[in-house]
Amino acid sequence: MERSLVAFDQNFSGAVGDFPVLLRRKGLLAPAAENPVPQAGTPQKIWQPTEATTILAFKFSGGVLVAGDRRATAGNTVVYDRADKVLEIDRHSIMAIAGVPATAWEMARVLEHSFQYFRRTQLQEMSVDGKVRALSKLLRDNFGFVMQGVGVVVPIFATYDSHPKPEARLYFYDAMGAQFEATDYAATGSGSPAVRGILFYENNWGAKPLQELGEDEAVSIALRALDTAAQSDTATGGVDRGGKIYPLIKIVSRDGITTLPESKIAAVFKETVA
Repeated sequence: MERSLVAFDQNFSGAVGDFPVLLRRKGLLAPAAENPVPQAGTPQKIWQPTEATTILAFKFSGGVLVAGDRRATAGNTVVYDRADKVLEIDRHSIMAIAGVPATAWEMARVLEHSFQYFRRTQLQEMSVDGKVRALSKLLRDNFGFVMQGVGVVVPIFATYDSHPKPEARLYFYDAMGAQFEATDYAATGSGSPAVRGILFYENNWGAKPLQELGEDEAVSIALRALDTAAQSDTATGGVDRGGKIYPLIKIVSRDGITTLPESKIAAVFKETVA
């Protein structure tokens, strides 16, 4: 069992504990898509896929704050104004999604069951590196759909690592599955340029660096960033003052995942942002 565990953590794609591979062998999951090259003269699609943006995450004194606005769009149409873009994968891991929700939510479900499958078959938690590579592999398998323009997903992954030393870990990805560890903050989606600018400013010239902020201060900055992005990006919902719809915010810490109640988010928004 030790040998199979080491092989799994070194190369997630080839081990017995790879849950997506097991599903494909049983015919319960579509095979990994190849990367088709679009042919000349291919007719343009006449529909727009539903997309969900914008998401952000940054480290603060209490762990990692992960936030996402609630808007989902298809072209210039608002499809839904209460989309959930911040998804819990296990007790200490969050996947925030930017891109096509149908694909992203399916990835999150497969990832959740992959972690459970590993825990039950190997009798221990998957390492953080193994979790990060598992999501990277799902993104690579999806690249064929990305090339066709129907399944782009650009997620953020936040977790709390207890070994070798307790610390918050934060990763962002590109659509091909490349993973990058963020030291302070990350943002993806159509509104991310404005969000990254605000987080950079606050981290370098704000009253405190991001990692020294308290919870209310961190929530305030997240709300300001998303609300600012919404001013220049129609796909970002920010804070809907009329509908009283606020971004979804979760915190990953040593104690697990905390979902901030809407009442608290609304109070912080009213006191420090509005």
